[in-house]
Amino acid sequence: MDMQTIDARQVAAGLPYDQLIGALADAFRDGAVTPHRTRHTIETEGGQDGTLLLMPAWRPGRHVGVKIATVFPDNAGKNQATVQASYFLLDAVTGSPRALLDGAELTLRRTACASALAARYLARKDSRVLLMVGAGNLAPHLIAAHSTERPLERILIWARREEAAHELASTVQAGHQEVHVVTNLEAAVHQADIVSCATLASEPLIRGEWLSAGQHLDLVGAYTPNMREADGEALRRARVFVDTYAGALAESGEVIQAIEKGFLSRSDIVADLAELVQGSAAGRETEDDITLFKSVGTALEDLAAAELVLRNR
Repeated sequence: MDMQTIDARQVAAGLPYDQLIGALADAFRDGAVTPHRTRHTIETEGGQDGTLLLMPAWRPGRHVGVKIATVFPDNAGKNQATVQASYFLLDAVTGSPRALLDGAELTLRRTACASALAARYLARKDSRVLLMVGAGNLAPHLIAAHSTERPLERILIWARREEAAHELASTVQAGHQEVHVVTNLEAAVHQADIVSCATLASEPLIRGEWLSAGQHLDLVGAYTPNMREADGEALRRARVFVDTYAGALAESGEVIQAIEKGFLSRSDIVADLAELVQGSAAGRETEDDITLFKSVGTALEDLAAAELVLRNR
């Protein structure tokens, strides 16, 4: 069988949000082999070093997948993306290559749909207002995925650059939803049922003292121990859930720093996404719970998304 090359447009067409949320639920329920990601430093002359990331996963008898991602900080001055990615899918029985997929589009969609899957268990079913914190590439996907999972009626958008928030708002105004750009973040948090954050913040944007009973906080952007989108008080007040224990405890600045500063202990993390989907741990227990989901990503999600693209071709 010839190997398929699947570009970003085709990946997007093959990953409708509702189907991808379902595929991720199946993947977390069934599991896969997901070795630790491998990180290599790539030396460059006269500039910042680059990084090569290899993220494998496989399901015996089905597929083997590897996401190959690069991070070259100096690309910002060369009119090229800082982060670039491709996904290589192989047959797990023969090892033969099946497809090479655009990794950036795949990653954006699977990340957003993992948050929506978590919200299925953690956000109140009557959630109507979503606050989107951040207006980068992931933000429109988070809005779309959360809107797929909950009957949202109003979308609030906050970004450090108000212009970026307005640009995002112009792309999501459709259907029955109201879309508003907000400039007062604290006031916007008070209005929201779901607060979804996708930023590169190193200092917390969301304060625990702002949170109200019944809210769900979705933290997606910070992906190193030195980055945080919410403070320790937010984690202290919330029932905390993670996509994977290993990822959160090694990479999430919110979790790591909250533990270091005494706001959280390892035993305070209620469950990971697999336990939620499998039903071995409870998600939201009362209407007044404050719930928090921290995502750092896992190769299981990439594999599930790539398999769905192939099924939909």
